[in-house]
Amino acid sequence: LKPVLFNLLDATHRTGITLTESFAMLPTAAVSGFYFGHPQAEYFGVARIGEDQVADYAERRGLELDKARQYLRPNLNE
Repeated sequence: LKPVLFNLLDATHRTGITLTESFAMLPTAAVSGFYFGHPQAEYFGVARIGEDQVADYAERRGLELDKARQYLRPNLNE
């Protein structure tokens, strides 16, 4: 969702941070995300995901599988 977030915030114009073709941010020290806090929150890491999860994500987002794989590449179970 980085492109959506960047568009909503006009991030490149406001910060000078850009996205690469694979959605990495430049400069590389930049961090982005949706952060929600709650006193009873439990935090977790995202593990490797399988092809069934990629297909489910693509369907829910209305994306082609190749585009979903591009978005999820860092977490693919390859």
